[in-house]
Amino acid sequence: MQRQRFTTGWRFYLGDIVDRWWWGEPDDSTWRLIDLPHDWSIELDRDPASPGGASVGFFPGGRAWYHKRFQAPEEWRGKKVLLEFEGVYMNAEVWLNDEYLGRHPYGYTSFWCDLTPYLRAGAENLLRVHVDNAAQPNSRWYSGSGIYRPVWLYVAEPVHVAPWGVYVSTPEVSTTEATVRARTTVLNEQDAAQEVTVRSRVVTPDGSPVAVSETQAHVEAGGRHECSQDLRVTSPLLWSPDTPHLYRLETEVLVGGEVVDRASTPFGIRSLSFDAQEGFRLNGRPLKLKGGCVHHDNGVLGAASYERSEERRVELLKASGFNAIRCAHNPPAPAFLDACDRLGMLVIDEAFDCWREGKNPYDYHTVFEDWWRRDIESMVLRDRNHPSIIMWSIGNEVAERDGHSGGAELARALADHVRALDPTRPVTAAVNGGHTWPWERTDSVFAALDVCGYNYQAREYRPDHGRHPARVMYGSESTPGEAFDHWMSVMELPYVIGDFVWTSLDYLGEAGIGRVRAEGDRAFLGGYPWHQANCGDIDLCGFKRPQSYYRDVLWQSGSPLYIAVHPPYPDGKEPPVTYWGWPDV
Repeated sequence: MQRQRFTTGWRFYLGDIVDRWWWGEPDDSTWRLIDLPHDWSIELDRDPASPGGASVGFFPGGRAWYHKRFQAPEEWRGKKVLLEFEGVYMNAEVWLNDEYLGRHPYGYTSFWCDLTPYLRAGAENLLRVHVDNAAQPNSRWYSGSGIYRPVWLYVAEPVHVAPWGVYVSTPEVSTTEATVRARTTVLNEQDAAQEVTVRSRVVTPDGSPVAVSETQAHVEAGGRHECSQDLRVTSPLLWSPDTPHLYRLETEVLVGGEVVDRASTPFGIRSLSFDAQEGFRLNGRPLKLKGGCVHHDNGVLGAASYERSEERRVELLKASGFNAIRCAHNPPAPAFLDACDRLGMLVIDEAFDCWREGKNPYDYHTVFEDWWRRDIESMVLRDRNHPSIIMWSIGNEVAERDGHSGGAELARALADHVRALDPTRPVTAAVNGGHTWPWERTDSVFAALDVCGYNYQAREYRPDHGRHPARVMYGSESTPGEAFDHWMSVMELPYVIGDFVWTSLDYLGEAGIGRVRAEGDRAFLGGYPWHQANCGDIDLCGFKRPQSYYRDVLWQSGSPLYIAVHPPYPDGKEPPVTYWGWPDV
């Protein structure tokens, strides 16, 4: 399947077109020529009266249109032509040549559009995308607006590997030999059955082929077939944060002896295990997770996702001693995960911030019932070949965590759906306490999980271990000011496998939750003109803040000496610090 960037030459119009169902040849003389990725919210003036308010940093939302004219070569006739959108925030609708291709509400999962039925081979085509981020508030942090991640065009023969159709796992791993299991889904979009050969080849990090397997399969007309192959690799180079060795699986599909499709899939050879006695082990060795939570924005770039900006974030975190990241609270950009694979960073990939019960009037709960299965599939099928990912998270601080409102049953349904798609990693969720009900009511939701995430609940580690001695725990969120107590729990308790600070990188939105407040200011979020959270170990520009140097001492990852200088305040005055803040030093 040939893949090419589809990011240049787009036209952009901010606002509603007078006639919502206007078609034909548009007059785009007033439309702006742009390249993707593109976030229009970061370009606009902030408004203290913004309906999203401090949660989104007072940035605007709105509605907009994108369109792109492109020439489809004659040789595309009879082939399969697809588009992959890595991320559009939010409520995307797509048309090709005035024909409706579909919608995708969730702003953080990738999705595909099949252009084939309406593509005009040998002629110009017009692609339109409508983005609706007008209904506010719909997020608890800065979301951005628009086609903020790259778009890719794929051209394939009628017999081809399915989108996200290659799945690589390593069920048996040792220093002497590893089993690489390749599962390849082949689609036959012809009117007649086909006899196909699937050839899989493992290539080492230095480019040398070390294992190959061929399998014949019969694929019915209009059908699909999954081919499973085990390949043996001797003396494997194991993937870890210290040695992020990446192999490649080269896949070929042959019909009548001729190659009709190819795919190349990076992967790592590594093993994972989790238990309450030994904690987390990577490749058989115990490893504590020095973690940080990360939102998806890139500071002054807004939500726009560029390969270098995503890579730089991982570099900054590695340099500050982090070995693990929790993606809060949505699947990240593919470029971010690619960087984690290359540089050696462990990842918790998270799906949702809410389930049926919302936290904002227009957030994901409005479409959850109809879309959660498809969005789980998008996350897992897209990301399951990344060796950096060690857990799948099905939610963060969901309202149903008290075990009532069907929370236990819903947690089980989500977790089982994840396991059906990828049984090689544990399922987790980040759970916080309630103000009106006892903590023990979370047990029914935790029972659906393999590893249990505790948000700001370190005091419950020992009591919960007494009630559930087999439970594996970690601090899925903790504050900078409680870093010492949280890390001592990790070091002292084998069943607590790590801690993830809120947050490792500063971010837009949740404006001012980490501010040093003025006396008498009890507001949860900061008022205008605050725009960033101000709680990150590393600030929006990538510089270490004082709490990051403190963590260097705590983790023994930097200098053993930390000196903090406090600016003078009038006698008897002390600036209050928020729960997520750090003293004014």
